[in-house]
Amino acid sequence: MQSAISFSGVKKSYGKLEALKGVEFEIQRGEFFGLLGPNGAGKSTLINITAGLVRKNAGSIAVLGHDTVTDWRQARLNLGVVPQELVFDPFFNVTDMLRIQAGYYGCGEESWPWIDHLLERLGLADKKGAMMRTLSGGMKRRVLIAQALAHKPQVVILDEPTAGVDVELRRTLWTFLRELHAGGTTVVLTTHYLEEAQDLCSRIGIINKGSLVALESTAQLIARHPYRFMTVKLSCETLPEKLQAMQTGGKNGSVELKVPAAESLGSVLETLRSNGCLIEDVQTRNPSLEDIFVELTGKAS
Repeated sequence: MQSAISFSGVKKSYGKLEALKGVEFEIQRGEFFGLLGPNGAGKSTLINITAGLVRKNAGSIAVLGHDTVTDWRQARLNLGVVPQELVFDPFFNVTDMLRIQAGYYGCGEESWPWIDHLLERLGLADKKGAMMRTLSGGMKRRVLIAQALAHKPQVVILDEPTAGVDVELRRTLWTFLRELHAGGTTVVLTTHYLEEAQDLCSRIGIINKGSLVALESTAQLIARHPYRFMTVKLSCETLPEKLQAMQTGGKNGSVELKVPAAESLGSVLETLRSNGCLIEDVQTRNPSLEDIFVELTGKAS
């Protein structure tokens, strides 16, 4: 099956800084794909090259089989990008902004019902006549998402779409993205909220220092971690020596232990009891995507 986006040996340097070091992978049609990495890893550079905003030094990128340089018109017709930055024209209202955007891609009045649908689904119906400069940051973010979708692209890239927005918008966007994906649109998401990626994305690529360091299904990534985590609140001031190597952190009087899969949680509790530690509270959790992310990049999201 033809891939939605294929990256082949993509390199980009800014002087001596290698932002991308021969990145090569494919995003399949119909996927909900997560592109993750710490700040400065190269994610936005890769997206901007795909969108035609930055020139690569080597390699190639194709959107639905159309090279982004030699067949750029077709590549961009199939692609919608939501940037991190709030970029807008302050002298147009919301509806006009979206109709103008659709017009750039050759869409006329036939696109207006779709634009009205976007306004409704993104909670912008009561703002359709409002000037862009009068909107809050969250509302401007919604308009940028609608703008990227105005021409009904088959592939959508969202670069940190929920950065700095409230819980209501985040939930609205999650619901809308799931609907969009269910309708056949390929969705590529970059986010520092790793719970978003874990909940939404079926497959994830992690970039670190310009290189792809992981490319697996979300379930496979999480299964890499052969540990469980236990948070215990204890009466004793120090952990028994046997358990000290397991401690990964602690706060508010509790300590977190990273327990190997081969070790039962019951044996940890028994060690605490036999050393005179009164257990006031205990919580356990399975590894999360964030745990894997930190292991692969050495950085928190």
